[in-house]
Amino acid sequence: MSNDSESSPEEASKPDINVEDNPAVGGAYSYYVLSVLIIVYVFNFIDRSILSILAEPIKADLGISDAQIGFLYGTVFAVFYALFGIPLGRLADVWNRKSLISIGLFFWSAMTALSGTARSFVSLSVYRIGVGVGEASASPSAFSMLGDYFPPRLRATALAIYSSGVYIGSGIGMFLGGWIVKSWDEAYPAGDAPFDLSGWHVAFFVVGLPGLVMALWVWTLREPIRGMSEGITETKKHPHPFLAFFEEVLAVLPPFTFYSLIRSKASTKILTTNIVAAVLLALTGVGLAIWLDEKAQWIALGVGIYASISWMQSLSLRDPIAFKMIFRSRALVCGVIGFAFITFVTYGVGFWLAPFYMRGHEQDIALVGRNFGLANAVGGFAGVTFGGIFSDWLRTKTPRARPYVGFIAVATTAPLALWAIYTPNPSTGYIIAYLYNFTSSMWLGSGVALANELVLPRMRATASAFYLLMLTFVGLAMGPYTIGKVSDALQASGLKEGPALQDAMALSILTFGVSCFFFVIAAKNVEREESTRLERAREAGEPGI
Repeated sequence: MSNDSESSPEEASKPDINVEDNPAVGGAYSYYVLSVLIIVYVFNFIDRSILSILAEPIKADLGISDAQIGFLYGTVFAVFYALFGIPLGRLADVWNRKSLISIGLFFWSAMTALSGTARSFVSLSVYRIGVGVGEASASPSAFSMLGDYFPPRLRATALAIYSSGVYIGSGIGMFLGGWIVKSWDEAYPAGDAPFDLSGWHVAFFVVGLPGLVMALWVWTLREPIRGMSEGITETKKHPHPFLAFFEEVLAVLPPFTFYSLIRSKASTKILTTNIVAAVLLALTGVGLAIWLDEKAQWIALGVGIYASISWMQSLSLRDPIAFKMIFRSRALVCGVIGFAFITFVTYGVGFWLAPFYMRGHEQDIALVGRNFGLANAVGGFAGVTFGGIFSDWLRTKTPRARPYVGFIAVATTAPLALWAIYTPNPSTGYIIAYLYNFTSSMWLGSGVALANELVLPRMRATASAFYLLMLTFVGLAMGPYTIGKVSDALQASGLKEGPALQDAMALSILTFGVSCFFFVIAAKNVEREESTRLERAREAGEPGI
């Protein structure tokens, strides 16, 4: 069965608009919107990932461990990013998406700038929470907008190009962060800096403040008609979008989650399951906190997992059709899990490579920031763009294209990651980093496209929120922290800082095996589930299909 067409025969039978003749779909303005959203995503990842190059000076100033640095970069950011991504994804499905992105950009930029005032682990954690909440507004809204501005045959390409902001932003953040810290420390070598600021404080100010201006530009974008790229237009506006948003907030924030289920008239079985989940997670979290001596990590992660379970239960009551389309799709769920375990490695190794080269190879912070920054920006942009184009081409040959690209990414990234980690020559490592970023980024467009293509247009932002939730919890919340924790444990056993971090990164690559297992299941089911999308929606009770 070919997937070169823009929609299935069932979809084509009920078009509200002629997709090919609609200049709003895939036209010049669509590419203008894509360009602006790429810049937004660049800001998103500058503010998020600059902590990697700043890790060593922050660790020295605040007197914290590798695990705590991993917690700051990953867990504390990830939990709130994931949880607020759910209600903000819901708001994106029922409200003005470009306005939501603009407001979110303003908020997370302000929180990034305020990180420059942090003087303790706790205060920096609070600001990282703020950055996570603000950034949660961007991608579900952007994925949904681009799904409307570009037809299915170009969707993975557009989403991949948008996703290149991950690597451009990471690269710029590393370059700027390293340059600012070195320049500031050289300007004030005696420690007499204004307001007793360190270079890492100033770096947060410099990258945070421009986003406040960028937010005004985003506000000027046009909001597309939902479903116009596939001829499934939805003209009805939600009567109370912010009420829907707050209902979703109640569904994910404990202890309101239980109240939300009662209010939604949940069955005794659902309420009992929720209570059992809360108790089991609490006991597990306490046990891990005592065993591993990391209370903040396991409390935050436990709360996040419980809130996610509660949200899924709540969604099954408030929008059972969306729930069935998302969670009863083996291809979608297994594909998302497969992509999530790729990010366990890419977030973890991607974060710790720069500190390792400063620590293990004794490289200068500005040199590391410049070299890895360029590798992230150039290699990542090339990889994610090529990956999207390749995925769309491969989809004309096989409906299994999206999970197949995941397989390819895993097979090519694993050896390159090990080479970059264990090469004795840092100059060689910097060159390998270009190839590593190319292969490790090529799956991004496929992951987002898979989540979008198996649901209806009105559910895309919600499906994207689930996709981001899984990537965030598995990759961002666990990858950097786990590597940091293993590094601390190896140091405690007698290894030096450099080799301990080196081995911890290498061990993380074993999780690629989990990705491959779930990609097999996704590949077996994707053709059937995509070809019966409208049929599945009708069976679930969707009106007007």
